[in-house]
Amino acid sequence: MTTSTAPRAAATADPALARAWTVLEAVPDPEIPVVSIRELGILRDVRRAADGALEVVITPTYSGCPAMSQIAQDIAHALDAAQLAPYRVATVLAPAWTTDWITTDAREKLRAYGIAPPTGQCGSSAGSALASQEKVLRFVPRALPAPSCPRCGSAHTERLAQFGSTACKALYRCLDCREPFDYFKPY
Repeated sequence: MTTSTAPRAAATADPALARAWTVLEAVPDPEIPVVSIRELGILRDVRRAADGALEVVITPTYSGCPAMSQIAQDIAHALDAAQLAPYRVATVLAPAWTTDWITTDAREKLRAYGIAPPTGQCGSSAGSALASQEKVLRFVPRALPAPSCPRCGSAHTERLAQFGSTACKALYRCLDCREPFDYFKPY
């Protein structure tokens, strides 16, 4: 599933907004450099603020994500290099980020990089019919099928640890090729 293209469509009337989107498309995630912050759904919007400055809206993959300050710095560096000042970076927590916002291309890039992408959908994407309705959050673990190995494709895998290289990933091992791998947990 991909994030909404509505903000990008609105940018076509403003050349600076369109250029900012293009520049920010190339900003990689600092923890997974093969995908951009847009492909992960972290980059939510680029718009004009009331004072005329560019406003870049980002949402962390989880509220304690240690990479957010680096992401904000990388955005600032990219916009400065493109001479797109003045701007500001706004971090918004609602709606909360979901793995549903990871693009299809990014899921393939994660797999090729050796990280199993999240399986299924959380049903909380901005494009869903229920997006405007309140949702009840239940903190009950869901039984999910084990992810397939990103190296050999085997579904014969086991979880070794709830947390992998970062808190948003779990550590798994393939029982066929015996290789360990991170799995991007769906939420």
